[in-house]
Amino acid sequence: MDISYTTSAKPRQSLTWRMRWHRWRNRVLSNPSFQRWAARNPLTRAIGHRKAIALHHLTAGFVYSQTLAALVELEVLDVLAEGPTTTGEIAVRKQLSEPATETLLKAGQSLKLVEHYQQGLWGLGELGAAMLANPGIAEMVRHHKHLYQDLADPITLLRHRDGSKLSKYWQYDAVLEGSGEPQIYSKLMRDSQAMIADHVLAAVDLSDCHHLLDIAGGTGAFARRALESSNHLTATVLDLPAVVSQGLEHEPENSRLRFTGADMFEGPLSLGADCVSFIRVLHDHDDDRVQRVLENAFKALKPGGRIIVAEPMAETSGAESIGYAYFGLYLWSLGSGRPRTSAELTKFLGKAGFQQVREQKSHMPCLVRTIVGYKPNP
Repeated sequence: MDISYTTSAKPRQSLTWRMRWHRWRNRVLSNPSFQRWAARNPLTRAIGHRKAIALHHLTAGFVYSQTLAALVELEVLDVLAEGPTTTGEIAVRKQLSEPATETLLKAGQSLKLVEHYQQGLWGLGELGAAMLANPGIAEMVRHHKHLYQDLADPITLLRHRDGSKLSKYWQYDAVLEGSGEPQIYSKLMRDSQAMIADHVLAAVDLSDCHHLLDIAGGTGAFARRALESSNHLTATVLDLPAVVSQGLEHEPENSRLRFTGADMFEGPLSLGADCVSFIRVLHDHDDDRVQRVLENAFKALKPGGRIIVAEPMAETSGAESIGYAYFGLYLWSLGSGRPRTSAELTKFLGKAGFQQVREQKSHMPCLVRTIVGYKPNP
């Protein structure tokens, strides 16, 4: 991936003033004397307190993640879902000492994953209950152990992207050749796909679509949800043969659902669809591959047909860290792909030949945003 940055010899006046303001601001904020004064001053104390907490969250983020990982691996949230439980009962069931169990539960309480009641009883917190409603979150947490091995030495990861632990977890070419094992990754995608499928289907109207081609659709999680939402719809799921075979094991083909084993980058793709979808696919791949697969999809579509691209995107308002921090480092560790903005994806689609490209409003843009485009009629 080639990213270049160019600067004008004479920056725009607004940019010049912005840089000067930031330089002055940073010089003040990095002064220990100012920090001490701001902490004592009633007018600035609350602001300083909020900034200090935000900075601490950055330094403690890994501990928060590992607290969540422990709760997930021990299935403590599942135990609490059965009803209020004592520290001792959880300790016995999970083979922990009571002090260790209490340490974990109090940490989970601070993160709103568990709730503490009187008489030493514990129950689900609001975020813990929300997690149980979305099993894909727990699967992602379990999956993160591969990412954390890479992030234990972030400098080495940034200098040597090839050979990361996460890149060995899902190797597209190896699975294509038959030497890779896609079962675990496919399960992760299947469980987490349901978490966003409803948001995608709420953003797009499939009433005028008769046949959907879901490219890189895994074991068919999104296609099945689409079929449930539209009784008149039929669907074909296209993915690597080894992945498709798992989909067939999960649910055999029927009159409305078909599976096709193929390499989406080589084509030709299955023809006859008036709608193609890429659900959390493009951000996993580098720019040249993204352009190639979009051009293949354009050829596969009927004239007047529609493309749906749905994935988390960079520069999403209020969720900027999810795009560039989480997905930026995750995809770097994965060994391919990068987070892209809506504008960047729109440009890729236009270059592939799609017209009337626009973003559809998402109910949950921090998780997924959706762009549609159309293949023009002759």
